Parts: sequence; C-alpha cells; structure tokens
Amino acid sequence: MWLSCLAALVAIFALSLLAVAVVRSLYPDLSDRAALEGLPGLLALSIATSAAFVLTALIASGSPMPAALRLAPGRESGLTLVLGVVGMLALGQTLDSLTALAGLGEHGSMAMIRQALAHAAGPDLFLAVLVVGVLAGTAEEVFFRGYMQTRLAQRLPRGAAVFVTGLCFGAFHMDWLHGLLAMILGFYLGWITELAGSALPAVVCHVVNNTLFTILTASWGPIDGLRLNLALGAAGLVVFAAVVLCLRASLAAPAESGWIARAASRVWKRLRE
Repeated sequence: MWLSCLAALVAIFALSLLAVAVVRSLYPDLSDRAALEGLPGLLALSIATSAAFVLTALIASGSPMPAALRLAPGRESGLTLVLGVVGMLALGQTLDSLTALAGLGEHGSMAMIRQALAHAAGPDLFLAVLVVGVLAGTAEEVFFRGYMQTRLAQRLPRGAAVFVTGLCFGAFHMDWLHGLLAMILGFYLGWITELAGSALPAVVCHVVNNTLFTILTASWGPIDGLRLNLALGAAGLVVFAAVVLCLRASLAAPAESGWIARAASRVWKRLRE
C-alpha cells in the first residue's frame, strides 16, 4: 500500500508537469506566476492530481468494480447522508473560523486557492465547480477512503486505519495549514466511512463541501470579522457535536446489534454442543 502512495506522488508530479506545460501553452501572454496561481493553473493542477489519484487507486486495487473500493451503498440512509453532509459543513466552518481568528486566513495554499477562485463567474465558475468541487472531491475519496483506508482496515483496527489515512490525507496537501485542516476533515470522513461501511457518504460530503466552498468563495470571498467568526465557529461546533451523536445513534447501533447477535449465536452453538 505504501508503494501505492509513492506511485500516487510520482503520478501527481508527472501529470502536474504536463498540466503546467499545457497552461503555459494556452496562456503565453501571462507570466508564469499569473498563469499557475490563477484559475487556469488551479483547474489544470486539480485535474492532474485527480487523475493521478483515480488511476493509482484503480491499478492498486486490481479491480474496476465499485465494491473493491467500497463505493457500493452501505448502511447509510437518506437522513444519515444529510446529517453527514451537515456535519462536514459545520466542521469546515468551525475550522475556517478558527483559522480566521488565528490570523492565518491569508497564509498557505488556501489563500492561493481563494485568490484563484475570486470573482469567477459564468462558465469559469461552472468549470471550477465541476473540477474543484466534483472531480477533486470524488478522486480524493476514491484514493484515501476507498482504497487506502479500506486496505488498512483489513490489517489494522478501524480506528487506526482512520487515523493513518487522515494523516496521509493531510500530508498529501503539502502545506502545513491546509494539510492540518484536511487532516481533521479526513478523520471525520474516515469515521463516517467506517460507520456506514461505505466510502460513498464521504464522497458526497467531500463533493458538497468543495462545491459550496467554490461557489461561496467566488461570490463573497472569505468571512471577516471577529464577532461573526466567533459566532459561526461556536455554532458550527455545536452542530457538529450534535451530528456526531446522531450518526453514532443511527449507524453504530445496527453494527453493534449485529455483533451482539453473532456473539450470542456462537455462544448458543457452544452450549448446544
């Protein structure tokens, strides 16, 4: 599996070089910095990274079937899926507010992404939603929760698999601030993956989160103000805690009851023998 991570890094590097060359050829009048740090560069690098993740996951899993990457439906229902998305958005808002309150909103790759998306409209915004929202969100979940966490959960306790996958998810963002935020979100996505027994809820949560981030960033930009961020951060934390409790009650209970039933069945068979 670690060879797969290395292969993904190599693929990202190679495809990113190709993406940079394409952007430079399409926008020869722009400076290197303007082309690569603007919307064209963001879209090209997102496509390159997404392709690297999906190709690596498909090759490493050895099967194109959705079940091999836990992309088949699990225990989730429509209600729990909505709760999962709400939890993702609440946690993301809390982290964004904490970042703003710490004075780090203009640091790292997140600031560059916001600048690239600023004022995108019309076809540019639609393309950004497809690439940054749908494609990137799906590709990352296919590799990290669908492939990596699934393989780790076959060898390690589920909690350890979630933790290691979250660490790797953060490290792959290659920026300490963006990586830290991604790692925390990755722990949540890994947790709901194990609760549901499927990576599909994580895909939906990730796609919705990225899509709303893209639209809101292009339309309004970052949220400023001490009081507003304090209120949004606190509200997000409360909502997130409530979602976690609800998901544990609705998704963990069937798994626990199934385990109890299997254990009782084994005890009954031994008594009969």
